[in-house]
Amino acid sequence: MYRVLTPQGRPGDKSRSLVGTHGMSIKPVESLDSVVIRFAGDSGDGMQLTGDRFTSETAALGNDLSTLPNYPAEIRAPQGTLLGVSSFQLHFADHHVLTPGDAPDVLVAMNPAALKANLGDLPRGATIIVNTDEFTKRNLAKVGYAVSPVEDGSLESYHLHPLRLTSLTVDALADFDLSRKDKERSKNMFALGLLSWLYTRPTTGT
Repeated sequence: MYRVLTPQGRPGDKSRSLVGTHGMSIKPVESLDSVVIRFAGDSGDGMQLTGDRFTSETAALGNDLSTLPNYPAEIRAPQGTLLGVSSFQLHFADHHVLTPGDAPDVLVAMNPAALKANLGDLPRGATIIVNTDEFTKRNLAKVGYAVSPVEDGSLESYHLHPLRLTSLTVDALADFDLSRKDKERSKNMFALGLLSWLYTRPTTGT
């Protein structure tokens, strides 16, 4: 399995991206023997479905795996709160896997609550992908953030990727006859595609 690294490399790595003969950036590719990924968001964000689809892709490649679904602490918890966070963890490898893993190598956080609820489980140097469209003042206040952790430097020891996942999803579906609400609901599938590309998973069946 492989992961395509961004030009800035790992946290603290000051090396620059490689440049090819035609001036195009060449992103370094790292070979890994095992990875633990956790998808986290509101119960309505489809994290269980996303994790299930990624599991199917991984199984199709023949990797051994173990999963751990985690459901909200409360039924119908208020949107954007810590009690409403749902997650799906997947540990996959090119060798025998016995557990779903303890510390995620990658966290996909669809909102501030998902980030705060899971940040304590991440080792330094882990990859964090956040949906910045949901990091509004209101959503930040719901979980006690006075300032966005994406902007205050508190995540400097992690490999942070702030992405406007909701907006990117809506743009990707511009040619489809769907309401904006339905397009926004598909952001979990955009996240699935991103992780599938990052770890060279097949996407034909999903």
